[in-house]
Amino acid sequence: MQLIRSLLGVRKTSTSPNPPSPPVAATARPRLKVGWATDVGEVRRHNEDAALIITATHDGDDALPPFGLFVLADGMGGHQAGEVASSLAARIVAHRIMHQFYLPTLVSNERGTEQPALKEMLVDAVRAANRAVADQVPGGGTTLTCALVLGPRAYVAHVGDSRAYIVTEGKLDQITHDHSLVDRLVELGQLTREEAAIHPQKNVLYRAVGQKGVLEVDTYIRTIPQGGRLLLCSDGLWSMVSEAEMIHIVTTSYSLQAACEGLVTAANQAGGRDNITAILVEPSPN
Repeated sequence: MQLIRSLLGVRKTSTSPNPPSPPVAATARPRLKVGWATDVGEVRRHNEDAALIITATHDGDDALPPFGLFVLADGMGGHQAGEVASSLAARIVAHRIMHQFYLPTLVSNERGTEQPALKEMLVDAVRAANRAVADQVPGGGTTLTCALVLGPRAYVAHVGDSRAYIVTEGKLDQITHDHSLVDRLVELGQLTREEAAIHPQKNVLYRAVGQKGVLEVDTYIRTIPQGGRLLLCSDGLWSMVSEAEMIHIVTTSYSLQAACEGLVTAANQAGGRDNITAILVEPSPN
């Protein structure tokens, strides 16, 4: 945290007449590897997906774990209301989390945050976005999936049918639950997964940002395993690309950025019926 001390005017002084010691080689610090890509797809005229990414790596003996905030929103509504809703929601969530959690943490001696407090903060941020979209974008709405990542720990808040996954060798573990009509019917045993995939109302959501009233927000806490990646994506990806192909692209690409671009390309090659966004995050020890 030497940078913070310098900004606050706190500097160490020395009365020793000895010359300073030679510089010591910097020690590799944990960090977050990140890649992301988005595309309008092959059918839509506008990209109503919004992605917002903020990362920070700290140095020093009292360093914080690598920090990352990843927000993905998939807008809906006519007359470009979806674009406005998704962008507004992502910005509101980022503003709340940065001001309520990250910036205060920089100047605090506390290095631990209780999990319930983090979950409440995420819910509060998403509900603030919900109020803003409901008030400022009549007729617009958006999904919203955000992940606050501290080292290998991911704190996820979710509304809608964008998704968060943990990707490891040979496995794609879906973290989030779709708030869609057909997914609810599958839960009730009224549709099979195969029937849901071709149902005419498969894109109808029963919960989204922009609704009136108090929004229910799902929260999850996961540890990203060593070598694993956190994937956030809109339905323009997961509805077009099989899980097996997603795993193959993510685990065989030479970088996270190449993997995200490969996922978008695969969705477009499958028809690109919707906007496509993918964000990948991997905690790295150095």
